[in-house]
Amino acid sequence: MKHTFYSLLPLFLLLDLVIPFLLAPTYPGYRHTRQVMSVLGNRSAPFHTVYTLWLLFLGTAILLTCAQLCPLLWGRSGGLSLALAAILIIYALGGRILSGLFPVSETKAMETLSAKIHGFGSVLGFLALTFAPLVVALFYFKGRQTGLALCALACFLLALVFFVLFVMADKPRFAHTVIAWEGLWQRLTLLFMYLPLALLCVRGVQ
Repeated sequence: MKHTFYSLLPLFLLLDLVIPFLLAPTYPGYRHTRQVMSVLGNRSAPFHTVYTLWLLFLGTAILLTCAQLCPLLWGRSGGLSLALAAILIIYALGGRILSGLFPVSETKAMETLSAKIHGFGSVLGFLALTFAPLVVALFYFKGRQTGLALCALACFLLALVFFVLFVMADKPRFAHTVIAWEGLWQRLTLLFMYLPLALLCVRGVQ
């Protein structure tokens, strides 16, 4: 049981991308390419409680992972270990736990206090997590594991590109272009943010 949470984190991260596809068929009109995953947690969604509980669970799992994994990385680099811990804590609290406790509205409009808190926490969490692949890349470069470092660096660059597209997606001037596919950009951003973390957990277990 010593390594339970950080060894299982890759599975949890995969589920975070898969669960919206399982819940979406119950929500008529939901479009994966156009709508963000958190819309499935708004009170109009049939299984919003399921998605809310998932966000709270994932946030807690990431915090537990951080408590286990980061001390193991301290021997190679205390600075990078602290940076990764800060990133994971901000994402777990802002991007998952706060997002679960304060659901967004169906249209993502910032009309309620809940939606505003959700928006602030989500943006802060995503912004922090964008740099997780870079920290992982630096960790591998420091350990002279060049192949893994380059893979993590490529993930960082791709995550950065898709995050920029995600931020641009809800701008009115892009409403009728492919850039408006914020759901797709969100999922791709998360995919490339998650991959280096999953790799780090697997390599850490080995």
